[in-house]
Amino acid sequence: MNLSEYVKKKNGVPIGHSNSLRNNLQRSLGAKNFSVFWNFWNPIFGYYLGTKIFKPLKKIFPIGLAVIFTFIFCGLVHDLVTTIIRGKISLFFTVWFLLMGFVVVISKQINYNLSHIKWIFRALVNLLIIGTCLLITIYLSKIFNFY
Repeated sequence: MNLSEYVKKKNGVPIGHSNSLRNNLQRSLGAKNFSVFWNFWNPIFGYYLGTKIFKPLKKIFPIGLAVIFTFIFCGLVHDLVTTIIRGKISLFFTVWFLLMGFVVVISKQINYNLSHIKWIFRALVNLLIIGTCLLITIYLSKIFNFY
């Protein structure tokens, strides 16, 4: 599957379509669990992470570990950008994405399903998980000074 096909599958519309962002937010935030949230979030970046990082890693490691390593890599990419802009090494996103990677693996394991509740509550749960991981990262960054 190429990038265009992947984005259309995730967003329901082709790359550049006027409803692309709306569909992305609606599908990802309203996902039935946090693992599914990441299946829809940022399909362009997700395509490259999936094909270039996750697929090779899952040939070497168990899937859960491959997921966590993929999230760590994604965090490192984000931190590279902030390090270049700030001129100071940062691992903030790496830790944040590591935590979210753990939640993805856990949510895949327990396979909870919130599809029976209203979209707004599913969105709030997914945002709450992201926010909680962010707050833990902020707390840890103050203790270990990695930002």
